[in-house]
Amino acid sequence: MPCVGDWLNNPLSIVQGFFAQNVPNSDWEKKVTEYFKEKLKENNATNWVPSLNDVPVHYLKPNSLVKFRCMVQDMFDPEFYMGVYETVDPNTNARVLHFGKYRDVAECGPQQEIDLNSSQTVTSERQTLYCVPVPGESAWVKEAYISASQARVSPSTSYTPSRHKRSYEEDEDMDLHPSKQKEQHMGSGADIHGCVEPKRLETEAPAGHHLISPNCSPPLDLNFPLPGEKGPACLVKVYESWESFKVNDVLEVYGVLSVDPVLSLVNSEERDSSALDPMECMDTAEEQRVHSPPASLVPRIHVILAQKLQHINPLLPACLKEEESKTFVSNFMSELSPVRAELLGFLTHALLGDSLAAEYLILHLISTVYARRDVLPLGKFTVNLSGCPRNSIFTEHIYRIIQQLVPASHRLQMTIENMNHSRFIPHKDYAANRLVTGVLQLASNTSLVVDETQLEQGQLDTTGVHNVTALGNLITWQKVDYDFNYHRMEFPCNINVLITSEGRSLLPSDCQVHLQPQIIPPNMEEYMSSLLTAVLPSVLNKFRIYLSLLRLLDYSISDEVTKAVEEDFVEMRKNDPESITADDLHKTLLVARFLSLSAGQTTLSRERWLRAKQLEAQRKARLQQQKCVNGNEL
Repeated sequence: MPCVGDWLNNPLSIVQGFFAQNVPNSDWEKKVTEYFKEKLKENNATNWVPSLNDVPVHYLKPNSLVKFRCMVQDMFDPEFYMGVYETVDPNTNARVLHFGKYRDVAECGPQQEIDLNSSQTVTSERQTLYCVPVPGESAWVKEAYISASQARVSPSTSYTPSRHKRSYEEDEDMDLHPSKQKEQHMGSGADIHGCVEPKRLETEAPAGHHLISPNCSPPLDLNFPLPGEKGPACLVKVYESWESFKVNDVLEVYGVLSVDPVLSLVNSEERDSSALDPMECMDTAEEQRVHSPPASLVPRIHVILAQKLQHINPLLPACLKEEESKTFVSNFMSELSPVRAELLGFLTHALLGDSLAAEYLILHLISTVYARRDVLPLGKFTVNLSGCPRNSIFTEHIYRIIQQLVPASHRLQMTIENMNHSRFIPHKDYAANRLVTGVLQLASNTSLVVDETQLEQGQLDTTGVHNVTALGNLITWQKVDYDFNYHRMEFPCNINVLITSEGRSLLPSDCQVHLQPQIIPPNMEEYMSSLLTAVLPSVLNKFRIYLSLLRLLDYSISDEVTKAVEEDFVEMRKNDPESITADDLHKTLLVARFLSLSAGQTTLSRERWLRAKQLEAQRKARLQQQKCVNGNEL
């Protein structure tokens, strides 16, 4: 029987057990998945599995079970590998069957060779996803996941002596001399050349890379969508149901960590040409470099279990449909009212005493695209907060506060420089056969704060115009058109956009709220910083649960209320036919929807409808007042 730690430290031994018992029955693969599924259900076992998000790769044992919370940045072509292969001992003619699943490199003992012509060979297929950490993931999210982890990891000489506390530079240096690490990683002393699976069956055969070679191509771009992002990129190898995954999905994967140095061999001379397929030369050097990067920089995970994440808030249960989760939800809903009141007070202070703007900010933060009718995304609620002090630290602090409340966010400073020189739209690089990322390749439910107060006079060039257009399309249609050179491909998204501006924004929005500060703090920096320090961590966590949970609730309007709203709208049109339009009805219904949800109500009541009308009347009155003061505001 396997030891308790085996499934964590040596999952391949568990796989070997099922394989040995069930060959030639193909059921062994299903049994492996079921085994690990059951193991991870026991006593918070998911917290025992070390995460690549928290732990540097060189602290992790090769071929151990790891997890990774990530976004699919790109999908490579499916690849073939030897699912089952046979080795033969030339001296005794003894034959042994092996499994190739969850491995990059074929395993064979001393004195053994792979029989490439064996009738037992089974060629299988897997999909490679290029995955990066969730763009813009908040620091508090990372910290909460780390503090929940019970994984025991430390750099240990028992399994990775040469990787103990090494820097990236040392990692790269070792990749240039893989012979230094051959013995420790090959384990059984297998011949490194004889055991590399052929390219015909294994497209991850080691490829030359030019990461460190002097006077060669530039360092490998890990393709993070947002500048300054850290964390590992991974090649995630998926064996089952890969059709259900798509670009920009957020996943949590559990699988076998592969960092075999044979994947990072530099020159083709170091590889045995007889073990490789002649078709390999069809791949360009650039494509090989991108698709087979050094394993020390881009580790591989062979997925045993993978799931799409509904959200990445560590304070909420992962799936709200389970029984235990329902108890959590009902308990939280019972104390919703005081949480909402406290959050409103907190945001009112942040918005310099403006409670109306704070109300709309709450509605904005819980808004989400709940359906699409033809091309129209329903539920998007982009707010333009105008009247913000120009070129001040106000917007920066508003963003810092939002960062503390939502799981993922990004602040986009709308300067002429940024518009003209940033890459917003992902595009396909056909030479490297990969999707080169852009700032607008974000995960669902990311909060994007567009800071227009930074905008100076200047000229937008062609790139700038394309970027502004892309931003406008994102806001209006909740989609980004990725550039595939010969055509554009629509990628739907669900991004909450808040625009801060001095006057009315140049960008479209669903709702403009003009800020009316009631407080003018003598020191803005001090005032804003003291706001966050004054909030208890337990209260801040309640705000975070509140905003994430309400986005996931279902909502409906009864026939009775629908009829009453229609009658009310007809009456409003009678009284003021000029200014009340169908667009006003749609906007008020949207405000009423999020107002109801913000109070924990999943259906519209008469009271909430009247409150929504009242809020909209106040918001419009402000804009009219502003128009009188400054005619170009509207």
